[in-house]
Amino acid sequence: MSRDARWKALLELLVERGRLEVEEVAAELGVSAATIRRDLDQLAEQQMLVRTRGGAVVHGVSYELPLRYKTARRASEKQRIAKAVADLVAPGEAVGLTGGTTTTEVARALAVRGDLGADSPALTVVTNALNIANELAVRPQFKIVVTGGVARPQSYELVGPLADGVLGQITLDVAVLGVVAFDVTHGAAAHDEAEAAINRLLCERAERVVVAADSSKLGRRAFARICAAGQVDTLVTDTAVAAETAHRFEEAGIRVLAV
Repeated sequence: MSRDARWKALLELLVERGRLEVEEVAAELGVSAATIRRDLDQLAEQQMLVRTRGGAVVHGVSYELPLRYKTARRASEKQRIAKAVADLVAPGEAVGLTGGTTTTEVARALAVRGDLGADSPALTVVTNALNIANELAVRPQFKIVVTGGVARPQSYELVGPLADGVLGQITLDVAVLGVVAFDVTHGAAAHDEAEAAINRLLCERAERVVVAADSSKLGRRAFARICAAGQVDTLVTDTAVAAETAHRFEEAGIRVLAV
């Protein structure tokens, strides 16, 4: 197992469990305890976890796993959600995409849609996510508009007041939000307030708002609010969503698609 693969596995286990023990994780990953100790020391140096005697704990209360380590989590659910979201977009529309693993999958699903041919432009995509812009910029059927701002290394998103000038001059047919939490009472939310502010602007410029979130994000709240639940038109999630949770969103006037 390569170092990158070990680090990804360690961070995913840490987010899932909140605490790791060296000997236990070494047995699970099939490597030596010395290797795990070295990995944990190096991750601690990057402030991605806190070392403890015999293991590690998550770094802080509102821990945010960097995007490059989140790609494998709930991958199949995110791909199904992404395809369903992409199917909600009509040719010729202007689409806003926030950053995140699920919205990155939405971008990929849009890229392979057969009805979005080389006619220019089949879609206009506005995003503050550098990785999404990078993936779609090579496809001639898309017109890509990137907001200004300062890049966040955790999510590859551009944030800050430089984006206001771009977003204040456009209108969107649909904004697709990737969120870390979505609740009927507390609305859609992110870990970072600057990221939430840009996402909020995208919502305000859109005719309709779609939240793309796997079921683990639902019924939760996070530090920085993006928008109220009432501003969301459609929630696309996976089939593991609890019936009661889906019903609460539907009672709030939100269309729920579980795929």
